[in-house]
Amino acid sequence: MMWVFGYGSLIWKTGFNYDERLVGFIKGYRRVFYQGSTDHRGTLEYPGRTVTLEPAEGEVCWGVAYRISNKEDQEVALTYLEVREKQYDKKAYLDFFTEPNATTPAVSDVMVYIASPDKKHNVNYLGPASIEEIAKQIIQAEGPSGPNRDYLFQLEEALLQFGCKDAHVMDLASEVRRILSERELTST
Repeated sequence: MMWVFGYGSLIWKTGFNYDERLVGFIKGYRRVFYQGSTDHRGTLEYPGRTVTLEPAEGEVCWGVAYRISNKEDQEVALTYLEVREKQYDKKAYLDFFTEPNATTPAVSDVMVYIASPDKKHNVNYLGPASIEEIAKQIIQAEGPSGPNRDYLFQLEEALLQFGCKDAHVMDLASEVRRILSERELTST
């Protein structure tokens, strides 16, 4: 049996067979738009920005864990994820919780893909920037999987569906909307 944790597009777009889907969180990490995407939500010229995890004491990151039981399904899922997450250079196995006050994890050793800030192993890492700067990059970027802003808005929507108000995601979505509406006003 295998568990996979999704904290970005895996929340709304799985792409593999699974037996169970649990909403919950991992501890000690926060979700940040620091990873460059040149394969899905951007290009080499205009990289998009997608989420990765950053170690953060006392923080939690909400998302979804998928249980894959069937051996064949596991192999198919792993092969698929290795391609889909190829720009994410690290895999971690973490505790996953479903109850905010729980001290015991609902599932241990949930596999999660992380894009590290190590430029030697992760050439697409973009790192921190101001909310305005990240928003402008997101507005400009588009890749084979569609506009970068769709990724941001779908993530915001998916998180709100299970009651997660992620400040970083929501601030960024608000800033993108603000810039887009300003542009509409000046172009009319």
